[in-house]
Amino acid sequence: MSAEVKSHLTELLTRALAKVAPQQPGSLISLERPKQSQHGDFSCPAAMQLARALKRNPRELALELVAALPPSEWLERAEVAGNGFINLRVRPAAKQHIVRTILAETDRYGRSESAGGKPVIVEFVSANPTGPLHVGHGRNAALGDAIGALLQAQGWRVTREFYYNDAGAQIRNLGLSVQARIREKLGVPAEFPADGYHGNYVREIAEKYLRAGNAEGEDLEAVTRFAVAELRREQDLDLQALGVRFDSYFLESSLYTDGRVQKTVQALIDAGKAFEQDGALWLKTTEYGDDKDRVMRKSDGTYTYFVPDIAYHLTKWERGFTRAVNIQGSDHHSTVTRVRAGLQAATSKWQRGIPQGYPEYVLYKMLTVMKGGEEMKISKRAGSYVTVRELIDEAGRDAVRFFLLSRKADAEFVFDIDLAKSQSEENPVYYVQYAHARICSVLEQWRTQSGDQGRAFPVAGALNAADLAPLSGARELALLQRLGEYAEILENAEAELAPHQLVFYLRELAGEFHSYYNAERILVSEAPLRSARLALCLAVRQVLRNGLSLLGVSQPDKM
Repeated sequence: MSAEVKSHLTELLTRALAKVAPQQPGSLISLERPKQSQHGDFSCPAAMQLARALKRNPRELALELVAALPPSEWLERAEVAGNGFINLRVRPAAKQHIVRTILAETDRYGRSESAGGKPVIVEFVSANPTGPLHVGHGRNAALGDAIGALLQAQGWRVTREFYYNDAGAQIRNLGLSVQARIREKLGVPAEFPADGYHGNYVREIAEKYLRAGNAEGEDLEAVTRFAVAELRREQDLDLQALGVRFDSYFLESSLYTDGRVQKTVQALIDAGKAFEQDGALWLKTTEYGDDKDRVMRKSDGTYTYFVPDIAYHLTKWERGFTRAVNIQGSDHHSTVTRVRAGLQAATSKWQRGIPQGYPEYVLYKMLTVMKGGEEMKISKRAGSYVTVRELIDEAGRDAVRFFLLSRKADAEFVFDIDLAKSQSEENPVYYVQYAHARICSVLEQWRTQSGDQGRAFPVAGALNAADLAPLSGARELALLQRLGEYAEILENAEAELAPHQLVFYLRELAGEFHSYYNAERILVSEAPLRSARLALCLAVRQVLRNGLSLLGVSQPDKM
């Protein structure tokens, strides 16, 4: 049901409440969708909620509210069920109205400006530049990009940011690994680092370093810079292949060169949230819900991993991002409490410190890749893991993005390459895209039958004024109902940072369309019925197009 219909019914109940209990605020009226269709299109629990305050029997109060409802061309009937639920059923015209709305709003349908352009930063991928992106990074990228799109659809001004962990022991090990392969190429005895990187990509970087005119690789700093630049470039290409782009990049190393890490630690000391013990500097994270205090600076003078994270998130707040969303693997679970504690502690003396829930986290689990009934583990280039580029090469961008978003982030997931490549209704992305292509085919047939095969034929314009009254069959009403749920799905998916809800919705919409298409002829001889059904098809296509676009998945006209 469209937001317009829901708003209309809410207004009817608000006016009824003003008659029955004028002292009660209209904001108490809320509508829910019944789990069972026989209970109507909407249900209102207001009578049960108000009964105690008014010292009334809830069922009697509900009956009074129903009796006080003003007449409406969209409300078919209102009934009282159980202890006082008010069940509302709307007329077909109310459901048919959604087609008019969709055809008028086109790609704006379902979007909202409720956030009012407030800024939000979404940080995702943020991979160490020490190797090609693996399939877990792919899931991170798909989630972050889709969550950013959902936020934009609700009126947020989104900045997508990639945080490069280009400092620390792992970067030094990368440089040492490449240096060892360079020496190997030059025939110089070399000991490979114990914690080095063994993938073939390290040999490729060593070869590129020498081809770039470098005679030898004894300058470790120069080798490391070259290796990091090469891997950053490769990661960018991987992300482009997945259709993901970022608005800004932030280097961990800059937090040290700019003195931000040291300033953050000093702020924690000045706030009285740090103490020295056993030669180390500790943060009082137990004051913020942690099970024990945590070391910030070890006895050897180096910082633990979460300290630069605190400094980095302080920069987000200082840049005006009072809302921040991080997409990270579930192995970062312990980071959540420590970073949040550090942020609250560092700003505890501010007039308005950083709140407890900042930043928001979406933690996802890794996935298993299957092909030919067997798990894929080994990469030709990376050695020990499957890269996101290999996954895209195997299954294609659309399938990769759709599949990686098809489960709740914290649910384990098996990516079946054979299923992703199949052209069957078992393949969810094919099933949804085929619904879109099927509608395009119907519209093209209509264009041909109409005697105008020119590309300028105004399909939408010819259907905008169609009489929708013939859309009264059970399958048509079910499709109309589903179309009207789209805006609410987007709102809920954004609120819960859960793009899988949109994936589920699109699969259900496609399924209902396929059932309708198989059961009914669209291009019937009766002009009014044909126009109404074509308008419905056009509305379904538009919603499929809008939803797939938010997921970063293409909408093919032919398949």
